[in-house]
Amino acid sequence: MHRPHTAEDEVAADLAAVRPELVPRFAAELPGARAAVLTRLWRALAHEPLPWVRRREPTGDGLTLWLADGRRLHGPAADPYATDAYVTAVELDGTPYDRPEPLMTALAVPHATGFAVELGHSTASLALSRAGQPAPSAQWPGTDWEWEQRVVDGHPYHPNCRSRPGFSVAEQLAYGPEHRPVVRLGLLPVPERECLVSGAWPGGLRDGDRLLLPVHPWQAAHVLKRGGEATLDAHPLMSLRTLALPGGPHVKTALSARLTSSVRDISVGSVRSAAALSAFGEELAARTDGLLHMTRTLGAATAHSPDLAAVLRESPQVYAGPGERVVPVAALPCTGLPGSPAWLAAFARLALGVGLRLLELGVALEAHGQNLLVVLSSRGEPVRLVYRDLADIRVGPARLARHGIALPELPGRILTDDVTALRRKLFGSLVAGALAATAGSGPALAAALAAAVPDLPDSPDLAALREEPVPAKALTLMRLTPGHAGDLWTALPRPPAVDTI
Repeated sequence: MHRPHTAEDEVAADLAAVRPELVPRFAAELPGARAAVLTRLWRALAHEPLPWVRRREPTGDGLTLWLADGRRLHGPAADPYATDAYVTAVELDGTPYDRPEPLMTALAVPHATGFAVELGHSTASLALSRAGQPAPSAQWPGTDWEWEQRVVDGHPYHPNCRSRPGFSVAEQLAYGPEHRPVVRLGLLPVPERECLVSGAWPGGLRDGDRLLLPVHPWQAAHVLKRGGEATLDAHPLMSLRTLALPGGPHVKTALSARLTSSVRDISVGSVRSAAALSAFGEELAARTDGLLHMTRTLGAATAHSPDLAAVLRESPQVYAGPGERVVPVAALPCTGLPGSPAWLAAFARLALGVGLRLLELGVALEAHGQNLLVVLSSRGEPVRLVYRDLADIRVGPARLARHGIALPELPGRILTDDVTALRRKLFGSLVAGALAATAGSGPALAAALAAAVPDLPDSPDLAALREEPVPAKALTLMRLTPGHAGDLWTALPRPPAVDTI
């Protein structure tokens, strides 16, 4: 009896055609990739408000979930902050499952079929990502994109950490940052009169009265059905659609593909507000006593279509002083620095101090490991922060007014005075995201918070962090609720010992 055809089979077959030398490595990486995705899925099953989970009971050997239809799902105790792949199998009514795709299929809950397919692709793509990695190097990277390309496993907590539907194996190898390619962006000429421009569009990307809009080759092939008249070599960053130009800015391209959770385009509205939002970010950074830099948007343009637009942004490296390095927080585990409790506490103190200061002023950053970077001294100490991509922040007009900060013309979707929404945005991204993933476990996160929080200025927001559960996006619930617009949330237990802060 043959096993059903799976995403793993498809990737193996395609890999044999385009990179046959990687096939043995791919096969060897599959068990670890299955465990990594299964661990992320088990975290969601254990901690998200899934309507078909009736109750959860800790047991001597782990955790049992009672489902609405009477079945029982059993697995290990679930640390919501752990990043190691510690789940190798879970049991559904006594039947063990060591792969996330068949487990989700067997659960047979609403929308499970499509999500199961995504989990299969995530597993296969993760194994592919790991298969092409060189031997680990103790030498730190010398360029911004090399730091970004060290983040091989993608999102630390999303089961779709490496799901790339619509990308063939050849395209993943050609465009995925972890595969370290050089990507040739097309330069598509569009008459300037047909474009909306925010900020200053550089002369090097003009041809007479036409703007040359950088276009990702995947977008050119699958969406626009046309390329540019010239090309620009670039290096993909963590987000895949944002690329670094050697010695120059970063280019955010339109890429109408689903990455992790949603299709993230460059809306006309985001281009229109790009310059105002960038100036607002600079004003806020000036209020942090030099502890935070906001990367400036140099220019944004769109042909009045989210499928054809680009944003030029400063490289965070421009904020590195002599001997310093700017490292994405998602890449910090690659440095070995978080293994030091003192270092981790110092980083938590810096990140929380800055995040809470801005929250008090009225701005909640989406400070996850991709948007947030840390400036390291020559000795590896965390000294300042850099933040990029202001598109998903939340701004509280009432808080701004209390501090005498003028509210610029910003997109309405980012404005809210709802204190829960503001705190969710910051704590969900920074505490349950960047700090948790850097610490790697609940106990390590708790120790860092216990050391950092007493040194922070008291405020109602800090009291909420001390006393309330930690908000986090319910990433799996969102994938299983396709008709819902916007984020869904869960409440994670406070890390052990946080109650004593």
